Amino acid sequence: MKIYENTGSKDTRSGFGDGLTELGKKNEKVVALCADLTGSLKMNAFADNHPERFFQVGIAEANMMGIAAGMTIGGKIPFTGTFANFSTGRVYDQIRQSIAYSDKNVKICASHSGLTLGEDGATHQILEDIGLMKMLPGMTVINTCDYNQTKAATLAIAEHHGPVYLRFGRPKVANFTPENGTFEIGKAVMLQEGTDVTIIATGHLVWEALEAAKTLNEKGISAEVINIHTIKPLDEAAIIASAKKTGCVVTAEEHNYLGGLGESVARTLAMHHPTAQEFVATQDTFGESGTPAQLLEKYGLNAENIALKAEKVISRK
Repeated sequence: MKIYENTGSKDTRSGFGDGLTELGKKNEKVVALCADLTGSLKMNAFADNHPERFFQVGIAEANMMGIAAGMTIGGKIPFTGTFANFSTGRVYDQIRQSIAYSDKNVKICASHSGLTLGEDGATHQILEDIGLMKMLPGMTVINTCDYNQTKAATLAIAEHHGPVYLRFGRPKVANFTPENGTFEIGKAVMLQEGTDVTIIATGHLVWEALEAAKTLNEKGISAEVINIHTIKPLDEAAIIASAKKTGCVVTAEEHNYLGGLGESVARTLAMHHPTAQEFVATQDTFGESGTPAQLLEKYGLNAENIALKAEKVISRK
């Protein structure tokens, strides 16, 4: 079993900020827009280095999406930045009509997603954004797991033509993927091969999946762990191949089980290789105020619950 090490916990939003800063230096077409949350999105360095390419629109997220869409007509590559709740739910009509329907080359970059936003509570903890965005035709949906992968994804989406939703988070989490690694949109990452159960995870729960695999290994259970960083387009071939090998699947995500990664995996399996599946996700509920650790434990979004679900789904083979 391959052992992954936390090389030092870092926040994924800093991965976005550092990636954007690097893009600013090497691609003059990249512009950045922020809705009064420059510090929270770690966009300060880009703003300081390229003031002529940074646009602070204030608390006017819908206007920000419209401006970004317009900028693409002149060949710019706009990166918008605000919290995930404000990047999707608040501006869904503008994204649908002005960006997705028109196939505009806008990169919607969303921080503070999921429960790990923490103490700000349910009004800010969006748990349905993946579903909202993946249902838009032509929208690429990416949910990164750590600092290194978020930075790599930020660089990669600048080279991809078309609308992208890039989702990341607020707290410091384990940083375990390779530094300066490549990021291939739509390509799953096999983190660990196994024979008894497949664990498919995204975002902050990828590390929890690896920790769960350690626990299962101690019990003699061989878990295959796959990092699905791109939820749309989904790497169906990787999912089907693993399910055929292990015979059962657990999906893990910091999102509602309705509309998220688990649902996309279930659809894939139902169409191509019906397989027993268990879901680690929020159960059609809003969040609440608390520390990230408290909330992940209460809602079962942790290694312990992933391991329990793995044992349960193995019993259903």
